Amino acid sequence: MIPMKPMAKVYTAIIFLFLFAPIIILLVFSFNSSNSLSVFSGFSLHWYKELFHDTNTLAALKNTLVLALCASILSTIMGTAAAVGINKLRSKYMQAAMNTVTNIPMVNPDIITGISLMLMFVFVGRLMGLGTSLNFWTMLIAHITFCLPYVILQVLPKLRQMDPALPEAAQDLGCTPMRAFLKVEVPEIMPGILSGLIMAFTLSLDDFVISYFTAGNGFETLPIRIYSMTKKTVTPKMYALSTLIFFVVLALLLITNLMDDDEEAKARRAEKKSKRSRKQYSLGNRGKELIAAGVIALALVGVLGASALSNSGDTLELNVYNWGEYISEGADGTLDTVKAFEQWYKETYGQKVKVNYSTYASNEDMYAKLKSGAVSYDIVVPSDYMIARMKDEGMLLPLNFDNIPNYQYITEDYRGLYYDPNDEYSIPYAYGIVGVIYNANVVDEADIGSWDLMWNEKYAGSILQFNNSRDALGTAMYKLGIDVNTTDKTQWDRALAELLKQRPLVKAYVMDEIFNALESGEAAIGAYYAGDYFTMMEAQADDVDLQFYYPDETNYFFDAMCIPSCCENKELAEIFINFMLSEEIAIANAELIYYACPNSLVYENEDYQEYLGEDMEILYPSMDGFAEKYNRFAYQNLSDDMLDYMNLLWENLKIN
Repeated sequence: MIPMKPMAKVYTAIIFLFLFAPIIILLVFSFNSSNSLSVFSGFSLHWYKELFHDTNTLAALKNTLVLALCASILSTIMGTAAAVGINKLRSKYMQAAMNTVTNIPMVNPDIITGISLMLMFVFVGRLMGLGTSLNFWTMLIAHITFCLPYVILQVLPKLRQMDPALPEAAQDLGCTPMRAFLKVEVPEIMPGILSGLIMAFTLSLDDFVISYFTAGNGFETLPIRIYSMTKKTVTPKMYALSTLIFFVVLALLLITNLMDDDEEAKARRAEKKSKRSRKQYSLGNRGKELIAAGVIALALVGVLGASALSNSGDTLELNVYNWGEYISEGADGTLDTVKAFEQWYKETYGQKVKVNYSTYASNEDMYAKLKSGAVSYDIVVPSDYMIARMKDEGMLLPLNFDNIPNYQYITEDYRGLYYDPNDEYSIPYAYGIVGVIYNANVVDEADIGSWDLMWNEKYAGSILQFNNSRDALGTAMYKLGIDVNTTDKTQWDRALAELLKQRPLVKAYVMDEIFNALESGEAAIGAYYAGDYFTMMEAQADDVDLQFYYPDETNYFFDAMCIPSCCENKELAEIFINFMLSEEIAIANAELIYYACPNSLVYENEDYQEYLGEDMEILYPSMDGFAEKYNRFAYQNLSDDMLDYMNLLWENLKIN
């Protein structure tokens, strides 16, 4: 029998391994020579080099650090003042009440805090007649709000440990109350102040949920940028950035612990009068440094505000809201679309324009942000079913095609589609078709060609299914020849029965996880879009041979550029859309996102065709009857009743 002491060590080691294994894996793969997120191909600093050439990610990192610095210093100053005030309350009931109020933001779920703050900012913004209620300032206020309680929690115990006679004695010896506070109280509570500062900084640096609901135009933090990448796979350069941030945070934690140890050592020497005097002098200076840091933070906030206000003069602003990783941004030597437009507009019209480019991860996120009225955008890029919904709800403006002459390059094959039958509200940007991706080293060629492969018992445990109700039920309906937009609930029941048959064969229900699973060979079969198939091909392991085919009946989708009803500069928005349809820009964007482009300047371009090579046949299948197939097989916006029923079926599948 193993003695208890060694067993405790083994148990502790297992716990630490469980906690830190994900971080270790992230660290290791940040040095991977390939872009695979599952197969280590060799040591390289490639992704660190790519990271420092990604100007948009570095800009998001800068925004995050500026926000965290301002929020942490301001919340530390305010939190310290609040802790002093609470500590001086004579009524224990008032102290208990204040402690309870202070703890509420810490125990309240972030999503509740984020939504409530957003609603408050929208309400105040409308009272003030503002078109846009959210900006850098609202996010800063939000971060200060959730950081304050943690600062108070760190400072208050230090105040209670301090001898209350010390500041009184200092005042008896001639100090003013403020001087007594700086020279006596601040040195005593300095460890708590610095611990609160570091805690606030790390909390602000890490926050996503509250930032997401309170973010405005043109100010994107790193967590929001990473979240917006989920339309496609997160690249390994994010692993590199996460590794750097991890070591920075680790260093801050070590500094905090060393400070705590140093404080304990100083407490043991507190009885020695001379050392105590020197300690007060030294830490008194640190108190002044804290105030100086606060002044610097306020100055920094002022500079940001001044720069924001400076854009409101002769510079026009355009607010663009698009999917993450859905435009050429200048990374890896590619064309920077936004900067190119700003430069072109100045050269063409003689006026400066600033494009505030923000991203979202789903149609529903974009819809909720617009519906709330919190932020005004000039251009959005929804998917087809969402365009139909927004059009019906009066959330889109009709386009003036006189300002969009390049629309002529969108051929008849891509016009008159169900979501905008009269081509009034949208300009097609990209489209995709769902196909089946399979590992040719595992799957027999005789088994491919239809949706039946996803139900083939021979490959049980190697099949991946969509992890969302519409797509998963859609694969079953395409297989059975059922209209995916039917309102007949018995047909939806048939689709559920088909998914229940498939359930024992499924390895996992996935979305973005399909990239790693297929690239590494963990799974052999899955349904996804053709553009994403090419991304997987580039990262597949040496023993994996990914291939692709379209079943006869399958899903089509379109994303299109639209102008929402909250637009503040419609003509400028139309000029930007026209610029996006120009040949060089459209090709650069098409090469980056790897979805099919409905612009004839792109798919008829010889250089673009040479760039795609054999992939051209997969990305652009036969156009015969394209509009008819699209209108028949694309997902259309269902009624609320049908959406509720579909979700109920999905829950039944997951329970089973």
